[in-house]
Amino acid sequence: MLTSNSTLRFPAILLWCFSLLLPCTFSAPSPTITYTNETDHLSLLEIKSQLHDPLGVTSSWNNSVPLCMWTGVSCGHRHQRVVELDLKNQSIGGRLSPSIGNLSFLRSISLEDNNLYGGIPHEVGRLSKLKNLILSSNSFSGTMPTNLSFCSNLVTFYANDNNIVGEIPAEIGYLLKLEKLSIGENHLTGQIPASIGNLSALQVIYLDDNSLKGRIPDTLGQLRSLSYFDLGENKFTGTVPSSIYNISTLETFGLLVNNFHGSLPLEIGNSLPNLKVFIIAENSFTGPLPESLSNASNLVQLAVEENHFSGKVSIDFSGLKNLSYLHLGQNSLGTRTASDLDFVTSLTNCSKLGMLALYQNQFGGLLPQSIANLSTVLTGLLIGANHISGSIPLGIQNLVNLNNIGLEYNQLTGMIPHVIGEMKSLQMLYLNGNSLQGSIPSSLGNLTLLSKLRLESNNLQGNIPSTLGNCRILNDLSLFENKLTGTVPPQILSITTLSLALDLSDNLLSGGFPLEVGNLKNLIALNISGNRFSGKIPVTLGGCTSLEYLNLQGNHFSGSIPPSLSSLKSMKMLDLSSNNLSGRIPEYFENLSFMDFLNLSYNSFEGEVPRKGVFNNTRKFSLTGNKKLCGGLVVLHLPPCQSKRSNKSKTNLLKVLIPTMVSCLILSSAGIIVVITRRRKSSNKSSGMMHMEVQFPLVSYADLNKATNEFSSLNMIGQGSYGIVYKGILGEMLVAVKMINLQQKGASKSFLAECEALRNIRHRNLIKIITVCSSIDFKGIDFKALVYEYMENGSLEEWLHQNKDQTDSDDLNLMQRLNIAIDVASAIEYLHHHCEPPIVHGDLKPSNVLLDQDMVAHVGDFGLAKFLFDHPPSSTRETQSSTIGMKGTVGYYGMGSEVSMSGDVYSFGILLLEMFTERRPTDNLFKDGLTLHEFARMALPERAMEIIEPSLLFEVGDGSNNNNNVENSARHGRGRARIEECLVSILRTGVVCSIESPSERMEMTKVVSKLCSVREKFLRT
Repeated sequence: MLTSNSTLRFPAILLWCFSLLLPCTFSAPSPTITYTNETDHLSLLEIKSQLHDPLGVTSSWNNSVPLCMWTGVSCGHRHQRVVELDLKNQSIGGRLSPSIGNLSFLRSISLEDNNLYGGIPHEVGRLSKLKNLILSSNSFSGTMPTNLSFCSNLVTFYANDNNIVGEIPAEIGYLLKLEKLSIGENHLTGQIPASIGNLSALQVIYLDDNSLKGRIPDTLGQLRSLSYFDLGENKFTGTVPSSIYNISTLETFGLLVNNFHGSLPLEIGNSLPNLKVFIIAENSFTGPLPESLSNASNLVQLAVEENHFSGKVSIDFSGLKNLSYLHLGQNSLGTRTASDLDFVTSLTNCSKLGMLALYQNQFGGLLPQSIANLSTVLTGLLIGANHISGSIPLGIQNLVNLNNIGLEYNQLTGMIPHVIGEMKSLQMLYLNGNSLQGSIPSSLGNLTLLSKLRLESNNLQGNIPSTLGNCRILNDLSLFENKLTGTVPPQILSITTLSLALDLSDNLLSGGFPLEVGNLKNLIALNISGNRFSGKIPVTLGGCTSLEYLNLQGNHFSGSIPPSLSSLKSMKMLDLSSNNLSGRIPEYFENLSFMDFLNLSYNSFEGEVPRKGVFNNTRKFSLTGNKKLCGGLVVLHLPPCQSKRSNKSKTNLLKVLIPTMVSCLILSSAGIIVVITRRRKSSNKSSGMMHMEVQFPLVSYADLNKATNEFSSLNMIGQGSYGIVYKGILGEMLVAVKMINLQQKGASKSFLAECEALRNIRHRNLIKIITVCSSIDFKGIDFKALVYEYMENGSLEEWLHQNKDQTDSDDLNLMQRLNIAIDVASAIEYLHHHCEPPIVHGDLKPSNVLLDQDMVAHVGDFGLAKFLFDHPPSSTRETQSSTIGMKGTVGYYGMGSEVSMSGDVYSFGILLLEMFTERRPTDNLFKDGLTLHEFARMALPERAMEIIEPSLLFEVGDGSNNNNNVENSARHGRGRARIEECLVSILRTGVVCSIESPSERMEMTKVVSKLCSVREKFLRT
């Protein structure tokens, strides 16, 4: 194969030989300098000139310091030439200069974990002595240089986690000494060149997460030294060459998420005796799992989920002492017979097993009692969606570290063991879709870490235990399709974290539905249909402002639909059918702009049917079975609405109306004269203000004056650039009144911007506006104010900084901070990617993050907000915008840039760093070019715990314990290490968001996903 390309290589060799002459073109050394390595000296200075070095790592690269003492530079003893360049993990940006090719004695280049961009210089091909080229975790782009083949001594080439495109050059096959090739996490296309099979010294191939396609070349089977082989997350097809299954040195075998098919060799467990990690999930493999895997005694991870494997599992796992992860889910394994799960007993010898996943297969037989004897380090037991019968063993309580039990959609019978309530680590319990009987154990209330409880579709009876109210972080509770009786405990409706769903439908529940339902401000879906609830629809449902799906169908609710439901602006589906409701259909249904379907069938509604909004499309609503309705769209064929006034009353009305109209005409004329004398400024309203008048009921100055006790200083709770915020009582509602200081330049524009931004948006993490006031005060002076829902726990600013002066104040714990960060990120992500047009907040900072009574964060103060017109929410391109010409707060907006999406991301990054370090971006520490961003960046990762707020470290603990139990200490140590990993991830996210270059910052969608992953990892810990 090498000889077939020799004609192509000869001219390239001439070019390379010529390139070796280039260093001679540098000018002669200065007489005052006695360096013999002047070429290296000048080349490194040229490299430095193209770098952005915020930490000053290359500050020693100057004429006053000897070359071999420069930071990151190592020289050989004999010739004093540069042999190593090590600048890894130093936040260095910029381009790598072609002058790198002039350092002809270089043996090692380590530039990983920086912010370098641009192409990999082709001049690297001149470095014939180079052994290690490590460029991973940067932003290098372009294609792989074909002349890397001239680096004939290259042993290690790492360029993973960059933006490299194009195909892998066939010339790579000339690097005959190459041992480690890592070019995953790029954008490579095409096929694997067959020439890689020539690299007989190769030990590592990492091509994961690219767009490579085609078949694996047969020549790869020649790599008899290969130990790490990972082609995951590409587009490969075909079968795996049988020769690869015979590379006895293989330890890691990864083909995750491709399109491979075929079966596994029956002798794979014998031909791969050193196998530790075998991951072939999400392909199309078929056939049985080879019994010979019983002999792969070094196996740690076996993941074959989402394939088409079938038949009985005959692997004896008792000899796999190191097995920690076994995932066989989503296949066709098993035969629906009694012996299908016999292999589970052999797993009891795997003392390190942390995950067992067998779900969505064809396993039958009884649930083995031996699962109670599995490893005590087991965290996940996922056996759902099979054909397993029997009962849940009482001994399951032995699995003290289980955080996820999934036995759903089987044929289990018997009762839910009360001992499950002793498994304090449980976070998810799925027993739905079985035939379980008896009552719900009250002991489940002891599971204070539980976030998801799914017991639906069983035969459970009795009352819902009120103790479930102790599960304070529950976000999903599903009990539907059982035979539960009695009333709904109010304690359940006090779990304010319920957000995904509360489903109690199709039971035998009765009585009035508790008013405490109004506590569920974050709930998206509420289904209580098919029960025996009676009385009126709770007026407090209007407090569930995040509701998108509400189903009350098939109960005995009576009376009219409460006006409070007008607050449910996010509603998509509302089903009130088959009840005893009466009265008129509320007109506010027309204004619920997200409504996709409204079902009011089989009630006793009367009067005129509205015509706008959801009522403008007959496919979006149903009114069947209401015999007293009239009007509406013509296609409904309802009778016209008759006027109730008689002719006599009309005559009497005219007798009153004529003199009244004359009086009104006289008064109107006088009023016009008064209005003309007023200032033009107060008589002209913007379109945004008029929209607000339609959207929200206006209140008068007198109302707000009374609500705030004449704007008493005792009621003042905050002050910003454009106004003062007062606490007040409007009616019976506690509110926050933001009085705009119209004397301040830009305040009026800020008020209008906030009105326009808040007019049509609705998100559970955005501050809710209740009403507005645009009037004149008692002195005839213009007055404007916004009225918000009151936030009981004040601002994030107070919790991070101001409360520190109070000796009895509480600190935010780690989980609270992480939840707040996710709340804020979710709000900004909604504004950027789910509003049309997208909205930029423009002033994100702790004082604009408000916390309600449940410590849920709400982003407020839209005075600097702007719209991005002609800008699809999914796009990252900044386009024409409406702006009020202002910029965000100093320290929270990067480089004084205009308000933009990337500016919001920067602000969030700084906010995130501030939350976990408790240092403001304007802290006295930050001077002479040092910023909060750089402060955190320099600390990552080794010194991250040095800058974390100390109270969070106390929360992690030191791993000590009273009984000096070595195992507990070790477990605590592992837990601390994982929590520290979470904190490092949080800081790293903040640093990436606040990078100086806007194009390198994360999008908020990725930020939310990243922080949610961190939270899940923290909860598992």
